[in-house]
Amino acid sequence: MPRTGRHPARRVRLPPALRHVHLNAAGIDVGAGSHHVAIPPGRDPEGRAVREFGAFTADLSALAEWLRRCGIETVAMESTGVYWIPLFELLAARGFEVRLIDPRQLRNVPGRKSDVLDCQWIQQLHTFGLLAAAFRPDDQICVLRSYLRQRAMLVTYAAHHVQHVQKALEQMNVKLARVVSDVTGVTGQRIIRAVLDGERDPRVLAQLRDRRCHQDEQTIARSLEGTWRSEHLFALRQRWNSSTSTSSRS
Repeated sequence: MPRTGRHPARRVRLPPALRHVHLNAAGIDVGAGSHHVAIPPGRDPEGRAVREFGAFTADLSALAEWLRRCGIETVAMESTGVYWIPLFELLAARGFEVRLIDPRQLRNVPGRKSDVLDCQWIQQLHTFGLLAAAFRPDDQICVLRSYLRQRAMLVTYAAHHVQHVQKALEQMNVKLARVVSDVTGVTGQRIIRAVLDGERDPRVLAQLRDRRCHQDEQTIARSLEGTWRSEHLFALRQRWNSSTSTSSRS
């Protein structure tokens, strides 16, 4: 038989110490209503390597206790929506090393998970050290970031409500936004509140002008000659109440 010059392929085996990086690892498939958890085989006295837990707080505590009884030290979970946050915080508070995994990272790992559950695939990859934790700042930074995001969201909502207020005014041909720089300023607030209280006389409304306003009463009165249709007044009241309540919270 002719020699091809190629050496037969040899299967290289890693040393036992390098075959597993995280021996006490668990993987969690996070969901809105329940979480599937996978642990190494033989850890559960009942022989279950995968369990499903609900998403209620009592269920999360039971999940953490089960992991503790099974000797789990580190957990990897996928960052699914906002559903991972309560579980992440609870496990971290219980002393587990929790790794938040970007879903794109799981798709980039070579190999296929075939028919196994997502939690088993995550647990297997985490066991062999193939998952890197996504960046998550310290707890104090997370608290500050939540407040800042909430404030930014309220400011955005308030801006949208102000636009709707201006739209309702324009539909009644009330040109208040054309003569004042901000309908939520002192002059704008006085006039809109008076309109919602039932005042329709443009001259009376113009007298509510703040002395610092650049436009005179005559110009403001001309801008307030509207149709005052009931459906547009209804929309104006709703949008105004929403804008003022949102601004007070922000």
